[in-house]
Amino acid sequence: MLRLISLLALAVIVAVIAAVTILQRTPSSPAVQLDTGIAVDPPRQLKAFELIDHHQQPFDNERLQGRWTVAMIGFTHCPDICPTALNQLAIVKRQLAEQGGELDVLFVSVDPDRDRPEDLARYVGFFDDGLIGATGELEQLRRFADSLDFAWVRVPQSEGRYTVDHSGALALIDPRGRLAGYFLPPLDLPAIEADLGRVLAIRAD
Repeated sequence: MLRLISLLALAVIVAVIAAVTILQRTPSSPAVQLDTGIAVDPPRQLKAFELIDHHQQPFDNERLQGRWTVAMIGFTHCPDICPTALNQLAIVKRQLAEQGGELDVLFVSVDPDRDRPEDLARYVGFFDDGLIGATGELEQLRRFADSLDFAWVRVPQSEGRYTVDHSGALALIDPRGRLAGYFLPPLDLPAIEADLGRVLAIRAD
């Protein structure tokens, strides 16, 4: 029952985010043109955060400068949402690279008790060596997730085990480190690739 309630709460959060974002759009001058995603107009600066990547190097706002990034939150023990999304994003990243497009894919684990940098290195490397994994202290994870309007909740299970219910949306971050849009599940791989192909040609103002 608790798991059902938490999943419903996350669904409500995502729906509210989508509704508010749509209302904030300015049809005459959207920041980016997204057919399958939802643009954030104007793009919103992220809060300052300090994480650590899968190479045990600092990962902060500066690391988001200069390239378009698709970011998601999750955890390596995730049974469905995370591996499915990362597999799809790895495909999109490779296909865009073949067309000359440079896209960063960032996977932020909100389960730092189990996901150390070395765990993240193995996990993201399974999908594509070019993916970025990161985690950090809970306060910093909250700051990062709050900036993207993402949420997660730890759900206790039997014998001291637990799982993590989390937002399944993808956040699009522009080359100035600003939140520029969302892709909501279920993810449409060809449509997302088409959207990102156009976006990668845009230089953020």
